Amino acid sequence: MNSEYDRSNPKSIERYAQGLIGRTFRNVVENDTHNISSIENDGGFNKKGGLGVLLEERYFHYKANSDSRPDFDEAGVELKVTPYKYNSKNEKVAKERLVIAMIDYMNVVNEAFDSSHLWLKARLMLLIYYLYQKEIRDRLDYRIDFASLFTPPDEDLAIIKADFEKIVNKIKAGKAHELSEGDTMYLAACTKSSDSSVRRSQPYSNIPAKPRAFSFKSSYMTYVLNNYIIPNTHKVDAIITDDKIVSFEQYVIDKIDAYRGYSEERLCAEFGVSMSEGRPKNLEAILAYRILGVKSNKAEEFEKAGIRVKTIRVEANGSIRESMSFPAMKFSKIAEEEWEDSDFRNYLDETRFFFVVYKYDENGVLRLQGCKFWNIPYSDLDEVENVWQRTKGLISGGLKFERVNGKYQSNFPKSSDNPVCHVRPHGRNSADVDILPDGRVFPKQCFWLNREYIKRQIDDILD
Repeated sequence: MNSEYDRSNPKSIERYAQGLIGRTFRNVVENDTHNISSIENDGGFNKKGGLGVLLEERYFHYKANSDSRPDFDEAGVELKVTPYKYNSKNEKVAKERLVIAMIDYMNVVNEAFDSSHLWLKARLMLLIYYLYQKEIRDRLDYRIDFASLFTPPDEDLAIIKADFEKIVNKIKAGKAHELSEGDTMYLAACTKSSDSSVRRSQPYSNIPAKPRAFSFKSSYMTYVLNNYIIPNTHKVDAIITDDKIVSFEQYVIDKIDAYRGYSEERLCAEFGVSMSEGRPKNLEAILAYRILGVKSNKAEEFEKAGIRVKTIRVEANGSIRESMSFPAMKFSKIAEEEWEDSDFRNYLDETRFFFVVYKYDENGVLRLQGCKFWNIPYSDLDEVENVWQRTKGLISGGLKFERVNGKYQSNFPKSSDNPVCHVRPHGRNSADVDILPDGRVFPKQCFWLNREYIKRQIDDILD
C-alpha cells in the first residue's frame, strides 16, 4: 500500500487528491521528492494528456501506462484531469469534452454496456478540474480547483446507456464512418487522431472510418461541474421525473405531439403564459418548455446534452421565411483551418438540435405542428464542405465586394449556389466588421443552412 493513500480505497484516494486543490501543476513538480518520471525533460507535460500523466507520476506516484484497466485498479477508480474556464457571462464551463476510452470497432459490437470497456473506465472516476486561462502560457501554471469522485447518477445512466447502444448499433449497421457526436445526448463518439487522414477498419463495411473515442460531451461535463462536483440547490427542471421511461427522445416527442394542432392562444391559456405585457420574443420555445413540464427556459436534460432548441414557423403555403444561422466566423481563423478540424465542421458534428415546428393555418392562426430531434445527416456534409472550401478560398484571396444602396454585395456562396448552406452577414449592422487576411475590413459573416433545406428536414412533421 502507498503510505500516502490506500490504492484500494476510493475515499482514501479522493482525500489524498483533494490535497491538490489550490495548487498549480508546477507546485506539484517542485514539491515532489519521489520523482519517478523524466517526462518534463522531453516536454511531455505540454502534450495532450500530459497533465494527467504528471499527476499520475509526480503526485500519485505510479508509472503511467496505457493499460485498459482503471488507473487505480484495486479501487476501480479512473483518474481524469480536465480543464474548465469562465465564459463571457463569468460562468464556469467545461473547456472540452472528456475522453474516456477509444472505440474498438471490431470488439465493441460484441460488448454489453454493463461489462463494456467504456463502463469499466466510467463507472467511478476521480475528476480533477483545473482552471484554463488563455493568458497563462505555461500549462504548468494552471491551478487545480476541484478533485472529487464521480459516478453518473441513475437518471443520467439511462441516457448514457441509450447513447452507447445508438453508437454500437450504427457500427453494427456498417456506418462507423457516419458516426457523429450530434447522434447522441451525453455520451458521444468523438474523433480521436492528431492526423485527420487516419482511418480504421470496421466490421460490417469496407469503408474505413475515422478513429473515435467514447467521451462525455463538454455540455455534460459543464453540468457535472456545476451541479455534482459543486452542489447546486438551484437546479433547472428535469423533463423526466419517472425512472420507468424507456426512451427520452420518444417521451419528449409524445408530450409535444399531444398538443398538436393547438393554437398559440390556446396553449398560452392551457399553461398560464401571460401576454399582458406583450408577446414574448421566444413565445414558441416557452410554450414547448411548459408542455414538457419545465417552468423556466432551460431543461436539465437539454443542458446536459447541449441541445439547441430551434423553433420554426411554417407559412400556410408550406414555405418558411428564415434560414438557420450559426456563430459568426473569424476570417483570420478560417483562413488557417482545414475542413476536417474546422470550427464549423466540429459544430455540425457535435451539435444536436430540437426543432419545434409551428404552422399558420388558412386563417393566419399559428398552430403547433410537432417536433423532432435533429443533427445534420452525414450525407449532407459534402455539400457543406464545398461551401466552406469556397469560402476559405475567397477569404484567403479573391473576395470581391462593393456597397450598393448602402448594402454590401459580395461573391460569397449564396443560397442559390448550394442545396444545403450559404454565407451571409451576421453582425448587428454593417459597422460590425472583421478584418480580412489582406487587411481589408468587411461585415462579419456566418454560415447559414438554407431555408429550403430546413424545410426538407421537417417535411415528415408537416405530412
